[in-house]
Amino acid sequence: MKISHLFFKFIGLFFILNVFTSCFGQRKKSTPNVLVIYTDDHRYSGIHALGGMEVQTPNIDALIEDGVAFENAYLMGAFTGATCVASRAMLLTGTNVFELQGAGHTIPQENKTIGETFQKEGYKTHIIGKWHQDGASLKRSFTSGDKIMGRGVYLVDHFRMPFYDWETAGEFKKEDAYLLVYDEQGKIVKAPIPNDAQRGPTGTEKNGPHTSEVFAHEAASYFKSYKSKKPFLMYLAFHAPHDPRQAPQEYKDLYTAENIQLPPSYMSQHPFDNGHMFLRDEELAPWPRTPLVAKQQLADYYAIITHLDAQIGKVISALKESGHYENTLIVLSGDSGLAVGNHGLMGKQNIYDEDGVHVPLIFSGNLIKNKGARYDGFAYIHDIFPTICDFTNVEAPNTVSGKSLLPIINNEVTDVRDYSYHAYRQFQRAYRKGDYKLIEYVRAKDFSKKDGETEAGSKVTQLFNIKTDPWETQDLSFFPENSALITQMRNEMKAKAMELGDKKENIEGEKYDFWDFY
Repeated sequence: MKISHLFFKFIGLFFILNVFTSCFGQRKKSTPNVLVIYTDDHRYSGIHALGGMEVQTPNIDALIEDGVAFENAYLMGAFTGATCVASRAMLLTGTNVFELQGAGHTIPQENKTIGETFQKEGYKTHIIGKWHQDGASLKRSFTSGDKIMGRGVYLVDHFRMPFYDWETAGEFKKEDAYLLVYDEQGKIVKAPIPNDAQRGPTGTEKNGPHTSEVFAHEAASYFKSYKSKKPFLMYLAFHAPHDPRQAPQEYKDLYTAENIQLPPSYMSQHPFDNGHMFLRDEELAPWPRTPLVAKQQLADYYAIITHLDAQIGKVISALKESGHYENTLIVLSGDSGLAVGNHGLMGKQNIYDEDGVHVPLIFSGNLIKNKGARYDGFAYIHDIFPTICDFTNVEAPNTVSGKSLLPIINNEVTDVRDYSYHAYRQFQRAYRKGDYKLIEYVRAKDFSKKDGETEAGSKVTQLFNIKTDPWETQDLSFFPENSALITQMRNEMKAKAMELGDKKENIEGEKYDFWDFY
C-alpha cells in the first residue's frame, strides 16, 4: 500500500513537471524570430510564381509554396524620384506616405521604428544591407548590423559597393567606407576606396563579390553563430535588382535579348508627359525604346533577379541548418515596381501597377499554416509592420497607421480595406476600387536648382480594368458608358485624399500641391 501510494505520488509529480516544462518551454519557443527580406525595384511580376514571366526564381517560388502571397500589395507612393526612400520609411514606421517627415529621408524620434519596437520586447535587432534614412534612426533601430550601404558613398556598381561596419554606422564618415575585393589568393579582403574611383558600372565578378552575395553571406553567418536565448529580428535589405543590372556571367547567360518576351504594356515611348519624364532612371536606355533595347533591359533585369534568388536560397538554407527556421516568420517584399520598357518607361516614377507600385508580398516559413494561399485583398507596404506585430503578439506603436493583414492570413476576413490610393509628387494620383483603377495626371509647376521654376506634365485621365487588363494597356476613360463610373471614382478619390491628408502642408518641403492643378 505504501509502495503504491509513493508510485502514484511520483506519477503525479512527473505529470506536474511535464506540464510545467511543456507550458513554459512552449511559451519560450513560441516567441517567433522575424526575418524581413526587402528587395529593391523588384516588381510583382519579377517573381515567376507570381507573374508567370520568364524570370527564374525557384527559391522565392518555394517561399510562396511554404507560405502565403498577397496579389494586390502596393507602394502607396512617393514625393521623390528615389521612391525607395519613402518606401523604406513606410516599412520601418508603419505610416503612410502623407505621414512621413518630408520625402522620408529622416525618421522623427516620435515615430518608433520596427527595430525600436521589437528591442523593447526583448528582441535583438540586426540590419544587413541598404539603409536610406538618417543615421540617428539607424542607430536607435538596431542592436547590431553589418555591411551597411547607401550612406553617402556610392559608386553605382554592385561589384564595387562601398560598405560600412556597424561600429561606425552612426557617423558614416567617408574615410570609414571600404570595398570588398579579391586578393591574389582569391580571398575576400577589405580595401580602401581609391580617391580617383570612378562611378560604374565597370566592375565584374573578377573585382569582388556582388552586393547580393555579400548580404546573403552576412545573413547566413549571423544565423549560424546566433546563440542568444533572445529572439531576433533581422532586416535584410538587398540592393538588387536595382540598377545597374549587373550579375555574374553564368546568370547573364541564362537570358538572351532575342529570346525575351516583351510584356503586353511595352511601348517605344510614353504617350504623354507624366510630369517626370527626364531623370536618371529614364536615361538608362535611349529613346525610343526599341524592342531590342527593351528586351536587353529585361534580360539584364531577369539575370540580376535570378542571381538574387540564388542568394536568398542560401539565406533560407542557412536559417534551416541553424535550427532557427522552425520558429522564424519570414517576410519578403519588394520596395517598388519598375517599368523596364513598360509604357515606354524605364524607372519607377509613376503609379502604373507593374511600372511603379505593384510589389510582391510574401509571409512564409514553418509558422505559416495556410500554405500556398493567395489573397487578393488590398495591402500596402506600411501594413507589414503592424502585421508582424500582430503575428508575434507585440503591441504596435500608436503612430502606426497601417493595418494588420493577419486577419486575412487567418481567413477571418477577405480584406482590411476596399480601395487603394496612390500619389507621385504633384503630378499623379490613382484610385483603385474593385476591378477599376483611375489615374489622374496634371500639368503642374515644378522647381529645381538648375532650372528654377518650370512646368511639366499633362492633364490626362486614364481608366483601366485591372482584372481583365493587369498590364494597363487599354485606356477606357473615353468610352461614354464609363463617364458615370469616372465621376464616381473622382469623387471618392477626392474624399480619400482628404481622409488620408493628401496636401502639401503635410509634406515637409513640398512647394506644390496636386490638387491646386487638378
